[in-house]
Amino acid sequence: MWRPSLPVSLRAALGAAPLSSAGTPRALEGKVALVTAGTDGIGVGVAEALGVAGARVFISSRRAQNVQRAVEQLRGRGLQALDTFGAIDILVSNAAVNPHFGPALEADESTWDKVFQVNVTAAAMLVRLVVPHMEKRGGGAIILMSSIAGYQPMTGLAPYSVSKAALLALVAALSPELLPRGIRVNGVAPGLIRTRFSAALWQDEAVRERALKELGVERLGTPQEVAQAVLFLASPQAAYVAGQTLLVAGGARPRL
Repeated sequence: MWRPSLPVSLRAALGAAPLSSAGTPRALEGKVALVTAGTDGIGVGVAEALGVAGARVFISSRRAQNVQRAVEQLRGRGLQALDTFGAIDILVSNAAVNPHFGPALEADESTWDKVFQVNVTAAAMLVRLVVPHMEKRGGGAIILMSSIAGYQPMTGLAPYSVSKAALLALVAALSPELLPRGIRVNGVAPGLIRTRFSAALWQDEAVRERALKELGVERLGTPQEVAQAVLFLASPQAAYVAGQTLLVAGGARPRL
C-alpha cells in the first residue's frame, strides 16, 4: 500500500498545562491531535489553539529544527512536551506546497504532480492511516486545510488553486463515509493570511493591494483567526457540523 511521505520529524508531542489566564476553555481536555506542517504560520497557530483548549498535540515538519523551534515557542506559552500518547482524536491536515507562480500553461507536469501529491494525495492517505486509530477511540474529527483559492482561483496560482478545490471535494466525499463511524470531516478555507508561506502575495505593497482587491477584502488575516475556526470544528461544539468547509477569508465571496 502506498503511504504518504510523512515528515521524519514527527516525534514532537505537545501537551497542555493549565494556563494563567482565567476562564480558559478546556473543551479538548484528554484529546490527542496531530497537526501537519505545524511549525510555522497557520500550523503553529492551530497547534497552540488546540493546546490551550486542553489537547495534547503532535506537530510535524520536514525539518527537525523547525519542530524544535515550534516546541520551544509553545512551551513558552505554558504547553509541555511529552514523548508519546498512543492515540489520535483530531487530525488537522495543513501541509501544502506551491512551487509555481505564473501562467497556468507554464506549469510543467512535474509541478502538477508535486502539488497534487503533497496537497491532495498525501492528505487522503493520511486520513486513511488515522481512521482506524480514531475508531478505537470511538470517533474523531478531521479538518482539511483548503483555501479561498479553491473557490476563487488566484492569478498565478493555478496548480495550487486546483489542488485546494480538490480538497473541497475530498471533504464532501469523505464525510458520508466516515460520519457513520463517528468521525466528522470538515475543512477550513483561509483567505490571504499573513504567513511566510504567502509572503509573495503581501510583502510587496503593490502585489498585496492587487491581491486584496482581487479577493474583495480590506486586510490580511492572521494565523490565530484561522486557528479559532479549526478549534471550533475540532471541538464538541461542532458535533452537528460535518462535510462542510468553513471560509475564513474576511468577507471574500467565492465565485465557484
